[in-house]
Amino acid sequence: MAKRVKLNEELLKYAVIGGTILGGGGGGPMESGLVAGKIAVEYSSPELVDIHEVADDTLIVTASAVGAPAAPDKYITPKDYVRTIEILEQNTGFKVGGIITNENGGMATVNGWIQAAVLGIPLIDAPCNGRAHPTGTMGSMGLNNLSDYVSYQAAVGGNPALGHYLEAFFKGSIDNTAKMVRQASVVAGGLVAVARNPIAAAYVKKNGAINGVTHAIETGRALYKGLERSPQDAILSAVEFLKGSVVAEGKIEELDLVTTGGFDVGNVRIKDYELTFWNEYMTLEKGKERLATFTDLIMTLDKESGMPVTSAEIKLGQEIVVIATHRENLKLGSGMRDRKLMAEVEPIIGKEVLSYIF
Repeated sequence: MAKRVKLNEELLKYAVIGGTILGGGGGGPMESGLVAGKIAVEYSSPELVDIHEVADDTLIVTASAVGAPAAPDKYITPKDYVRTIEILEQNTGFKVGGIITNENGGMATVNGWIQAAVLGIPLIDAPCNGRAHPTGTMGSMGLNNLSDYVSYQAAVGGNPALGHYLEAFFKGSIDNTAKMVRQASVVAGGLVAVARNPIAAAYVKKNGAINGVTHAIETGRALYKGLERSPQDAILSAVEFLKGSVVAEGKIEELDLVTTGGFDVGNVRIKDYELTFWNEYMTLEKGKERLATFTDLIMTLDKESGMPVTSAEIKLGQEIVVIATHRENLKLGSGMRDRKLMAEVEPIIGKEVLSYIF
């Protein structure tokens, strides 16, 4: 794609469907992404800008939504997203020069679109990560390893009618502020909009998932091209684009999902295949054979429609197609190569991960 692209409804459609696939089970629902993205493009058609078009000293801020996608009382408005940037600038005195999303996902890929449209800030095509991940620290591009880095994070969300609305600002280490934002999402009913981690563009150029939004758009374009023929061709077209494979298909026979601590955690069984998830799918196994391990991309799609289905949306008895592709075929930020962060996965899902990654 060009170095500067005006986002429109067609690109939004591709970005959301492709982002959902690259979410790998997480990253929020497509419906929310379509609503937020449509608000943005109808407001002013925000511009997607290549990171190399931006001066090294430009201050970049990450936009995200933090929480458990399956939480029944989750609630965020467009104004909440804009408010996070305002709170961050008011409390730091910084002037935001660019916005990036934290990750790809049905909702996550369009993180920052509303803020960019309303505030006139460029939307930069260099997400913290080109797939979705469970913790905020994983989407910090390695800033958690800089001992002198101070994290600033603003969080807004919650339904006022239920008494859940809150605005919060945190300053501290990446780990501590991420934990406080996660707790804010619990208090707010399951989800908060977040603006976090101001950093110079020079750092993002070295540590972000360069052209990650474009990758989502092209993934979605591939799926829709196949959908012109059939849902099966849609899936195969997306898989081919991602250099992956269809691993399994069948009915969901077992499904365990628990929302705890602001996360969705559980497992899925299809025939003799088992998937575990911590928001995103973490492992894919057939019997005792490990077929894919986070940060590989594992994703479920509805067999009848060809549409991707997140871990929060799948249902018992649903006919599902499971796809996977190796991490080398993804746009990944520095956080996905951090052994310490990957170690956090093992006690959550109760399975070995590190030996399959490093």
